[in-house]
Amino acid sequence: MDLKREDLLLLFDVDGTLTQPRQLITKEMETFLYQSVLPRATLGLVGGSDLEKMCEQLNGPEFIQKFDYVFAENGLVHYEAGKEMGKMSIIEHIGNDMLKTFINFCLHYIADLDLPIKRGTFIEFRNGMLNISPIGRNCSREEREQFYKYDEEFQVRRKMIEDIKAKFPDMDLVFSVGGQISFDVYPTGWDKSFCLSHVAKRKTPFREIHFFGDKTNPGGNDYEIYMDPRTIGHRVESPDDTKEQVTKLLKL
Repeated sequence: MDLKREDLLLLFDVDGTLTQPRQLITKEMETFLYQSVLPRATLGLVGGSDLEKMCEQLNGPEFIQKFDYVFAENGLVHYEAGKEMGKMSIIEHIGNDMLKTFINFCLHYIADLDLPIKRGTFIEFRNGMLNISPIGRNCSREEREQFYKYDEEFQVRRKMIEDIKAKFPDMDLVFSVGGQISFDVYPTGWDKSFCLSHVAKRKTPFREIHFFGDKTNPGGNDYEIYMDPRTIGHRVESPDDTKEQVTKLLKL
């Protein structure tokens, strides 16, 4: 590849792409990104999680300084060259009264779900979205795996999304399944492709933008940016697969 570093942007999802779901990034992956990839390409992260969770998985806030772009909450929280550039607010977009009605419905719905186990933190409020978990985000790693298998069989999250859409047909919201235990809710257009609006402000456009993610099927939280005509999408199966595909792309 004859592109210079400033011509090429590599954007990475976090869970299932750079790390195992909700697990720490490995030292091997860190070394690969910072020593092998960073000299060859501009690096960006775009995760659905908030910045705090990204810090947990990427060994502290130092990664904010190392990556050229960090997009938390699909880019609704935007860092560039280590500096916060801005945030979007779902409260301002939807309005507090409608948001309260929506949250009340989801809490009642979850209360009536007959699941094998339930824990705590069923709705997590973020700057630009809501993260809704039928089992609760306070579950253990083993319980997370159990629910994921249960959900694959009984489609708990998919059914809940369908029922919410039926209840609120006029709300301009997108529902995106990501990870193992939850789904995100955000205004239309606030998916991961939103981060590209920040990238587009660059004085000199990138010649190529590559995105790597694992939830690239319709309804997955990587789908929109994976399919966006401004990116070259790469579907990955695991962090090891990500490393292999990037190595091939950059001819490392």
